[in-house]
Amino acid sequence: MIAIREGLASIDLPEEILRSAANNLEEWLQTDKLQGLVAPSEYRHLLKNLIEKKQFDLLIDSFYQVIPFGTGGRRGSVGIGPNRINPYTIASSIQGHAAYLHLRFPDKEQLKVVLAWDVRRFHDLRKTYAADLPNPLIGLSSKDLALTAASVYTAAGIIVYMLPDELDDYVSTPELSFLIRHLEAQGGVNISASHNHPDDNGSKFYNHEGGQEIPPDDETLAKIVEEISEIQTASRYDLRKSDLVLEIPADARKGYIDMNLGLRLNKEVGNAKFVFTGLHGIGINTVGRCLEEMGYVPEKQLFIVEEQRKFESEFHTVKFRSPNPEVPESLELGIERARQVGADLLLATDPDADRLGGAARDGDRYAFVSGNEFAAVLTRYRLESLQKAGQLPKQPLAIKTQVTTELISRVVEAHNGVVIGDLLVGFKYVAAVLAALENTGQYRGVKASIKDFIIATEESHGLMMTPAVRDKDAAGAAVVLAEMTSELHAAGLTPYDYLIETYKLYGYHSNTVRSTVMRGAMGSAAISRIQQLLREDIPKEIGGRKVLQISDYWDESRYGPFVSETDKSSRNLITYFLEGGVKATIRPSGTEPKNKVYVELAAKPLGKDASREEFESHRQQIDKEVKQFSNSFLQKMLALIDISLPEYAFELSDLLPLTSKIHFCEQFLPEFESQTEDCLAGTIPQEAVSSWIDESLKSYGSDARALVNKGFEAYCTGVQQSGQIQLMQRIFMDQD
Repeated sequence: MIAIREGLASIDLPEEILRSAANNLEEWLQTDKLQGLVAPSEYRHLLKNLIEKKQFDLLIDSFYQVIPFGTGGRRGSVGIGPNRINPYTIASSIQGHAAYLHLRFPDKEQLKVVLAWDVRRFHDLRKTYAADLPNPLIGLSSKDLALTAASVYTAAGIIVYMLPDELDDYVSTPELSFLIRHLEAQGGVNISASHNHPDDNGSKFYNHEGGQEIPPDDETLAKIVEEISEIQTASRYDLRKSDLVLEIPADARKGYIDMNLGLRLNKEVGNAKFVFTGLHGIGINTVGRCLEEMGYVPEKQLFIVEEQRKFESEFHTVKFRSPNPEVPESLELGIERARQVGADLLLATDPDADRLGGAARDGDRYAFVSGNEFAAVLTRYRLESLQKAGQLPKQPLAIKTQVTTELISRVVEAHNGVVIGDLLVGFKYVAAVLAALENTGQYRGVKASIKDFIIATEESHGLMMTPAVRDKDAAGAAVVLAEMTSELHAAGLTPYDYLIETYKLYGYHSNTVRSTVMRGAMGSAAISRIQQLLREDIPKEIGGRKVLQISDYWDESRYGPFVSETDKSSRNLITYFLEGGVKATIRPSGTEPKNKVYVELAAKPLGKDASREEFESHRQQIDKEVKQFSNSFLQKMLALIDISLPEYAFELSDLLPLTSKIHFCEQFLPEFESQTEDCLAGTIPQEAVSSWIDESLKSYGSDARALVNKGFEAYCTGVQQSGQIQLMQRIFMDQD
């Protein structure tokens, strides 16, 4: 251990992080933490291999902490160590949750939970561990982890509702929320990493209301989990014989579909066409089923992206292996299918089917529709259709997070409604608002009934159309969007036409979200350091715009005292209001190793009669301003941690870690220039340089050239054109 501690100490990190990593690593080397949870459990030879290779950065990040609770649970890379997702960290979470439920419901004679899982299976696509050594985690699925969870719950005397083994099916996250309420369970958990990389997994915990705990209750749960030292499990082989394991009733699952179908106000199907993809996830069983039961005929009006129909854990047909409808490139196969059939609308879900995204037909092209844009058209359509049907509440209510477009507010207020729009990020806060309205009839001075609810939204493609669920739900939103699309089709319009009209009527809102991925212990420290320095030295201007006002949610005099450490973590958010109407917010992500910057610029309405050409010119100018500002914000942010990147670097995909962006600028491009000089001199062939590119970029992940393409083109545009630059472009595009 002396050599290990010396190796860890060679990394430039605070002493407490290095000491914690060393202590935890020593414990995991001396004690088989996976024994009884996975067979075979032996993993220590893999750790010894990492030590021999002196991969101390990886070891520190795997061991310096116990993976924390983020947005409603734990999520991260599958691997060995307390800061990784594995059977031990999942089982300890479940053990803590079981203890929490007993504490929360002391008089309940029999506790019940609903258990779900997604399609994931660990393949080590990032090649973290030696491929030639046995690895007990290879092939570990979400279902395997769920069965481990069930064995912990039943050992604690808790009834578990879950799907039978023989059924090749899954329960989506919003369906889980519905089932908890429907079955009157005290909680639930989904073993899922949502839209994360295939090598990730995690757990989403839900309370008896079908939402996730908010501060301070989430901290109570987290502290109980942290104190778990022993895990009690029942035999996994006897689970199905246990009186404590019950199948989720078929009629309960049908109730979820019927609930969403009940959102329709107009049951006329019409002639609209739709394409749907679940990106290899489970949305085919929720969104797909709802659309079919609405009456859209398969292969005539409803077309599935066949390459992505199959439940599959590697997401191999999805660009960048990023099954996230927030990422436009993830929709490539869907858009191709939409062109083939002339669809009005493409809809896509992430693997656990809570997020909904897609693209809409705009003449001969298909335009990506952002989460904010889906939220805006759904809000407007729902208000107008309820009004037309005579069912609009006197004071309709919409709920949104602070970083979701203010266009929602303009639309709702124009219909005499009210918006609760300053919520922290996460649908658990939406659920808390609904619970308050249900129990007290008010929330922070807003008096409303649950019957006044119209929609809840968040910018990251989260949409909720009914309070019967307490998390974002792709199925409900898809039902209403399909109804809207059918009505528009009958009038010779598309959802994109409706979006443009919405902008003309209420003002164009340019919204962008920029992410900076900073992995590992050093990345976590950098994210924290940025927030700290932004508070210590408040910028007076950003991107040439004067800062007019700041809202720091850590300001206890304004936003109240922290009720827990989890409250403090959730409120780690700073908003800047700048000259020209720009609003910018920065916060660390609660589910991924990155910080996020949200920028919005709202314009005045042009009016319904403005031409399309006038609108497009207007939009392009505003989008340009937002892009320039967001780049300036990122430059200022990175300067706080002594990192300077050239302008073209901000065109690289935000899916790339910061370390890869630095490598691209400081190492890859200079070496690429050198390679092409040799190519021009005739000493190496183009094919060799092209192979070198793939080898140099392979650590960036799947579709590496596509991840850096825009940045590379921006680099080439910014330098003097020459034969060498033209050759670099040809080779990079793999052209002869």
